[in-house]
Amino acid sequence: MRGLSKFIVDLSALRNGFIKKLTLDGILDGELIIPDIILRKIRERFLSGDKWLLQSLEESVKLLREKGVSISISPIQSDTPEALVGEALRTGASIVTCDLALASIAEALNVRCMYTPPSSKLKLEDFFGEDVMSVHLKEGVPPRLKRGTPGKWRFETINEIVLSREDLEALVESFMDKVRSGEAYLEVDRDGSKIFQMGPYRIVVAYPPFSDGLEITAVKPIVKLTLEDYKLPSKLISRLESQAEGILIAGAPGMGKSTFAQALAEHYLSLGKIVKTIESPRDLQLPDAITQYSKNVSDPDEIYDVLLLSRPDYTVFDEMRGTNDFKLYADLRLAGVGMIGVVHATTPIDAIQRFVGRVELGMIPSIVDTVIFLENGFVMKVYSLETIVKIPHGLRDSDLARPVVQVRDYLSGEIEYEIYVFGERTFVVPIKRKGASETETSSVLENVLNRYINRYRVEVRGGEAVVYVDEDEVGKLTRKCLRRLEKAGKRAGITSFRIEAMRD
Repeated sequence: MRGLSKFIVDLSALRNGFIKKLTLDGILDGELIIPDIILRKIRERFLSGDKWLLQSLEESVKLLREKGVSISISPIQSDTPEALVGEALRTGASIVTCDLALASIAEALNVRCMYTPPSSKLKLEDFFGEDVMSVHLKEGVPPRLKRGTPGKWRFETINEIVLSREDLEALVESFMDKVRSGEAYLEVDRDGSKIFQMGPYRIVVAYPPFSDGLEITAVKPIVKLTLEDYKLPSKLISRLESQAEGILIAGAPGMGKSTFAQALAEHYLSLGKIVKTIESPRDLQLPDAITQYSKNVSDPDEIYDVLLLSRPDYTVFDEMRGTNDFKLYADLRLAGVGMIGVVHATTPIDAIQRFVGRVELGMIPSIVDTVIFLENGFVMKVYSLETIVKIPHGLRDSDLARPVVQVRDYLSGEIEYEIYVFGERTFVVPIKRKGASETETSSVLENVLNRYINRYRVEVRGGEAVVYVDEDEVGKLTRKCLRRLEKAGKRAGITSFRIEAMRD
């Protein structure tokens, strides 16, 4: 296409340098029409501290004037495809864009259009190898990535090439193009940030002035596990399949909570259960049979109505953060929907405390009956909850009997915390003795051993633990396994432990 004598430009063409390219190629001449709404958006960006769009406009205008192209301003107050196509029809101008939706509408209405998809030197997929957890791109900084697994990763610089703003803007525009073509979701769209879900990639984009430079962070799950891969005790599997209906999956960021939630959701689906999810963003990699709802494009009332009327057996609520999330979880659970909530917490009791003050204390065991705490991708602790009327631990007067929430280690059966109200305050009191019981200590060590070997016996005497291992399986006790045993033993009060061959 040669010699566009009158053309109207949109923001995507400016952002991607398409105007500059067409001008240098000698394709544009005559008159450039810039919608007033685009100038206002550039001005707003400039006033908020982001000068890049204004600089891009200045460079484009300078090139156009050198080529003898005149500049005019259109008074239209919208840059939607409909408004731009309408202005093109009114003025007889051609449209220059990198927006597929705008180009498609223009073509349908027989409006002349110069379209090119966003051209980026960077391809997100090129950065992700099998063991890459996340990619971190920022203007003025070389590209970097995290390589490894949850709890054991290293930060690497990919190369020494400093990324430019133009490179990153083009990459973001390529994400937008995939959204328009239905290949990705734009989960969150704010002035200072965007969150995309593109296949397995969760992409967070931060703009100035919210960030000090344009930044793109992309995260991809590196493993997909089934519930069997976790080698959970049969007692816990039985509870999950027949009893647990208010489940919390807790852990620090990057500890494998979403991976476990995904495995649990697929396990329930395999049992013939109807499973749905509430996500923000929708980054769980699940079969099509599991419907994934976005929290960002709905409100709690809509989610509540849809889930009650569609009657799922279980709903996975990923990334519960604010009070509204916890109240929605509680409302759905009390309405009879099985709930699996994913929360950030540094200890398992912290996950329960997120409900304290948000719902009535006595209702917590009816809302949450099972807490599963993950660390470095492994299930490290399981709690069950129940309410009884008793004198709280540490008090003596029988007149002080009251409802108490008991938090029990599900695998050992020992009570670890009591939660109760005294006066106007809620107390979370640890019950666990300084030295864990021999039964509990054995349970902690067995939880680690189950992931590596099948035939063993654990004996605990005072502060010493002896692990008897079948001779054929001694070789499976890797250095990593032994480190985990030492760490778990220290937490349970073990001062020393040794490995011995099992004798018949």
